[in-house]
Amino acid sequence: MIARVVRVAAVQAAAAFLDLAGTLDRTEKWARRAAADGAKIVAFPETWLPGYPAWLDSSAEAAVWAHPGAKAVFARLMENAIVVPSASTERLSALARDLGVSLVVGAHERAGRTLYNALLIFGPDGALLNHHRKLMPTYSEKMVWGLGDGHGLKAVDAGVARVGGLVCWEHWMPLARQTLHDAGEEVHVALWPGVPDMHQVASRHYAFEGRCFVIAVGSILRLSEMPAELPPVEKYAKDPKGLMIAGGSAIIAPNGRYLAGPVFDEEAIVAADCDLSEIARESQTLDVSGHYSRPDVFDLTLKPSPARR
Repeated sequence: MIARVVRVAAVQAAAAFLDLAGTLDRTEKWARRAAADGAKIVAFPETWLPGYPAWLDSSAEAAVWAHPGAKAVFARLMENAIVVPSASTERLSALARDLGVSLVVGAHERAGRTLYNALLIFGPDGALLNHHRKLMPTYSEKMVWGLGDGHGLKAVDAGVARVGGLVCWEHWMPLARQTLHDAGEEVHVALWPGVPDMHQVASRHYAFEGRCFVIAVGSILRLSEMPAELPPVEKYAKDPKGLMIAGGSAIIAPNGRYLAGPVFDEEAIVAADCDLSEIARESQTLDVSGHYSRPDVFDLTLKPSPARR
């Protein structure tokens, strides 16, 4: 079998926290660095635009009803959330087209007065190929995001590979995983805030189960970036590196082995060359959408969303 080798990259960096314009500038800087290194698929973390709301589980006081500082920070987050489509998505589209890469970006998306945890995939021609909203915010995240839908649970042809993605704890939703396995993913992007131990387990399991390559991408968030309106962040106050989120990005092969990373505690581009012909070799023993699927016993139906607002 002829090798199909695709270079992929996870951008593990710090957003310009709660600053959409500043984070778009950083997106361009990091994407250009990754593309200069040969990457054809470049992935950014969960809610990269403009940073993960880590204060939600960092202080019991910040998560109480009607905390004035938390409300002020939420308002700032809404002001700096992305709208689809908008000048911001046009900038991301132009960046992907200029670099000739597929760009996968996590974002806070504003629709009316509701925020969603979104995953956007732009193709190398600049087209917005997929727009997924995280199905279920986890625990305290419900204070920030609305419920997503099934619209974006698919893999798309991104030129060099079929690419799909899920956000954070969607990787523990078996039916969401199976839906994407059935979509024929070759490269899966696992967007996380950070990728600590159990998130590594989920990412490696996904690669093994789906017989695909996984880009597990996390961010860097420094304690010093927390807004002054919020109460003291007790949970992370004693971290010697001053980090609330410490990365952990990695590239994982279809048999679950690491091709690159995981990398912790620093901003970095984690990249690897993925030989897509490995997918067929590993599928000999396990193919959960083929010879290991038993459609005569199980049936899975995706319910597409109604028209979005």
